[in-house]
Amino acid sequence: MAFPKAVFKVSAVKNCPLYSFGDLFTVAGITISMVSKEENTFVNTTIIHSPLKKEKCKTLNGDLTKVIIQYERADKIPVCMISCSGCTGSIRLEYTKDLELTANGSEKDYTNELGSMLHLLSDFAFFKNIDEENLEKVVNFFHLNKLKKDDIVIRKGDPGGNFYIIITGSVNVINDVGMTITTLSKGDVFGEMSLICNDSVGATIQVREPSSILYIDRKNFQKILEQYPSIQLYFTRLMAKRLTKSNTIRTEDLSSGMIGNLAEIPAEALFQTLNMNNKTGILTISELVNGTARFSFRQGSLIKAKYYTYEGEAAFYEILKEQEGRFRFTPGIPSEDFEVPEIGYFMKLLMEGMRRLDEGRNIRTN
Repeated sequence: MAFPKAVFKVSAVKNCPLYSFGDLFTVAGITISMVSKEENTFVNTTIIHSPLKKEKCKTLNGDLTKVIIQYERADKIPVCMISCSGCTGSIRLEYTKDLELTANGSEKDYTNELGSMLHLLSDFAFFKNIDEENLEKVVNFFHLNKLKKDDIVIRKGDPGGNFYIIITGSVNVINDVGMTITTLSKGDVFGEMSLICNDSVGATIQVREPSSILYIDRKNFQKILEQYPSIQLYFTRLMAKRLTKSNTIRTEDLSSGMIGNLAEIPAEALFQTLNMNNKTGILTISELVNGTARFSFRQGSLIKAKYYTYEGEAAFYEILKEQEGRFRFTPGIPSEDFEVPEIGYFMKLLMEGMRRLDEGRNIRTN
């Protein structure tokens, strides 16, 4: 027996540990009430197909079952939006008739479509440095989402949950007053800064025309970043390009030395700027809780670090915790420091530092 069905798409996510924007749920079922002289019988059959390779959520399944009970048949559900009851996070789902076109094994279809796109993806900047042997492995971490004009992909201020790559179409980057700052198109990426720096989303992204967008969640993003050095290199170059474009004034200041406050420029942003712009010099941060910290850079690489009783990596991780203090960057290092080995690959240090910060915040809130 084939039950009528409806397809719901996740349209908003807030700290949900399981699902991401664009995930699809196929809901099929009917509800029948039977009344006789002896008894009243209520029969409900609901079948829910969750996104492929993702855990099932009993809370959300219960919410979707209630929708079937309310409207009695899946094909009688009107165009609507529902919110899950919530656990550690929450999501919103939308149902429109258009989504029925993707009802039959949409995740499987998307997976097959990704496989057929491997040759195309190999020309994208993100995938270009991944060898053919590993390309398919990396692509399999991604999901494909097809969006309509004016769909909102992410909103400014939301927690960062995914990294996105535009396959076809284009999107607008929207500022606080609803004006388009810039347009991103085929091959462009977004969402990476909120994942790397554990920040909230910095701008709203709205679909400009029908678009196909690949996305990967935070957990798998971290996984490929650790497993494939070429991807780390890609993000290093990407952030260098973006910092150069958006922080021209800051870069010019750093060339001749710079004075500032951590309350205005967070430590992670300050260190990234020095790294991405290949600066050589000494960063001194004073008025800290535990005194003064000193960090030496050689062509953007961190080669010396000392703060309080900490040195090397430990000093770097500690300074990321500081939110107040004055800093001064002085160009140039002693000649003997040109032979000092770097403390570690900067992107890896930063990722580990932000992970530790995130863990610390979670411990304090529990």
